[in-house]
Parts: sequence; C-alpha cells; structure tokens
Amino acid sequence: MKAVAIVLDSVGLGYLPDAPLFGDEGADTLDHTVLKTGIALPHLAGLGLGWVPGVHTLPRAERPRGGFGRMREVNPGKDTTTGHWEFVGIHLEKPFRTFPHGFPEDVLREWAEAIGVGGWLLNRPYSGTEAIRDYGEAHLKTGYPIVYTSADSVFQVAAHVDVVPVEELYRFCQVARERLVGELQVARVIARPFAGEPGRFYRLEHLRKDFALEPPRNVLDVLKEGGLEVVGVGKIPDIYAGRGFTRKVKTKDNRDGLEKTLALMGEPFSGLVFTNLVDFDSKYGHRRDPEGYGRALVELDAFLPRLLAALGPEDHLFLVSDHGNDPTFFGTDHTREYGMLLWVGPGVEGELGTRETFADLGATWARLFGLAWDGPGTSLV
Repeated sequence: MKAVAIVLDSVGLGYLPDAPLFGDEGADTLDHTVLKTGIALPHLAGLGLGWVPGVHTLPRAERPRGGFGRMREVNPGKDTTTGHWEFVGIHLEKPFRTFPHGFPEDVLREWAEAIGVGGWLLNRPYSGTEAIRDYGEAHLKTGYPIVYTSADSVFQVAAHVDVVPVEELYRFCQVARERLVGELQVARVIARPFAGEPGRFYRLEHLRKDFALEPPRNVLDVLKEGGLEVVGVGKIPDIYAGRGFTRKVKTKDNRDGLEKTLALMGEPFSGLVFTNLVDFDSKYGHRRDPEGYGRALVELDAFLPRLLAALGPEDHLFLVSDHGNDPTFFGTDHTREYGMLLWVGPGVEGELGTRETFADLGATWARLFGLAWDGPGTSLV
C-alpha cells in the first residue's frame, strides 16, 4: 500500500477566523484566482472541491470521488515550515522568528567574521530575483555575500558561483544555521547561488539548498521506524532537515514533481510518497501573478486523471495545502487560510468536515499503515 500526499503549496481555501491577527482578512487564494482568471478545474471539482465550505467558484460534483474537506492551521504562523511541521504532528508554542527590518548588525558581524568575509550586502526583506539584480554587481566587486529575508522565517544568502563556489556558499549557510537558534531561531537558511553578468543575472535553482531546523519526533519517524519507505519529492525533505526520509527526489518544477510522483507510484514498495508543488507559491503567489497561478492550477487539474489511474486497489491519494498566498491580495506575503483536504482511497467518500488541525493528516497516515501515533492529530479512519 502507498499513501501519496501532494502539497499544493499555498492553494488556500479562504481566510481563517484568526486571519485578522495576521492582516489577512478577506484573502481567498483558490476562489480569487478562479474569479480573476475564469479557469475551469473539472477534475478537482470531481473530487468534491466545490463542496468544501468556503469554496464558491467550482461546481458541486453530483457524485464526488473520495472525501473532501478543509483543515484549520493551529500553529502560530503561515509559513511553509510551520504548516508542513503541523502536517506530521508537530504543534509549535511560539512562531519562528521573522526579521522585517533585517538581521541585527552584531549577528551579521559575527557571522561574517566566522566565514572569513569583510562584510555583507542588503540585509532586509527583498525579492530574490531583485536582490541579485540590484546588488549583484556590487557583490562581484566586493565579494560580499548578499543577505536578505522575506515575510517568512528565512535567512537567505545569494552569491555568484564565479565569486563564491557553491560548496563555499553552503559552508556560509551552515555557519549561519548553527548561529540562528534560540532567541534568533529561524526556520530555514537558504543558499541562493546565481550566475550571469550585470543586467543578466539568473538564479541557479537546481543548486539551491535549504538548511532547516531539525524537527522533533513526528509521524515521519514512525513510518520510517515501521519499515516503510518514506520518499520526499521536491523541497519536502529540506523542510524537515531530512529527518524521517528513506529517499529524496529532487524536482525542477511542478510538472517535474508530478511526473516523478507518478513514476514512484508505479514502484513496488509500501510507504509514503510526500510531494511539494512549490511553483504555486514561489513563482506566482509571492509575485501576485493570478494568471500564472491559474495556469499552474489548470496544469495540475489536467494531470490528475493520470495520478488517479495509477492508484492501486489499496493506495491512497491526498491533495492538501499548507497555507494561502492569494495572488490578488495586497503585498507579497503568504495569507492565513484553511488548508485543502481531498482524499481518494478505498472506501473513502463524502464530507470530511473542517479538521481542527493539519495534524489530522499525519495521524491518518499512521493509522492507515497500522502504526501507533500518540501525538497531536485525530485520524480520519
């Protein structure tokens, strides 16, 4: 038996009751994207997405295939790590630190001394592509790494591969990872190598590397210790610092992630295939590009029949989301929204309701495989 879980990164289903605390009242990633673009998503609708409370733009299938519902995030945040950790039964008492005004000068000074550079550039929230556009030439002249953050809990370091070899950049990030703990606890340190010439710089996405905090014990550990394969596709293993996985599969984009997930479904093993489709978030949500977001949704929808056809008689497919990122909303940040929950599997049908935590997902995986999990979350079976 396989459980295949695909995260539609940032495809939120409407703002949560506590969204006003995050400045996100009124956000609705799915509905606003459909309304803005006029796209049709017949296969997602066929799984019952139009029946989920708060979804108003998709038709209600006469006989949905599988179960449908939504999940409430209880962790105090709306970033990737916060949501994904909650999926596998990790509840956080405090949010990860963010740095809307940049990192403290003394912290950066100590870091620069530790890695052997004379300084740094930027140090404030910034678009990654704009960071290399605006500071790349100064980086070439000085050799100083470009440091920036975002609305997420991230410390990002960009460097040109001709100035700082990739392995050296990874060392810079590892040193930062060791320091950004405790009161300075950042969820992820991200290496952002780039290449090109002034005016034509471009990021080398395949060489990006995330240095995440290692999570506490969670459902992934239970699955792995139970002798199951736990395969992370895309950025999933990085989000958990590799913990709990037996195999990691890199991807280039959403389409590549779907193709590689499909290939794994045909392999003869029992366990979890856990995939993240990040393009929704990174390419279209943050950049407030509803047309691009809509195209990505249509691409996924058109691929769904191939995934459904590949399911074995005992296999399960989950389509979920970790937060919102409404491409029609103001700003460039994630939005605090309900997570999607669509589930296709033997005997699964009808309303799944509004789950009280994302952790119900991980609890369900454990129960499906007959394993004990006594942490957060209530199994759906």
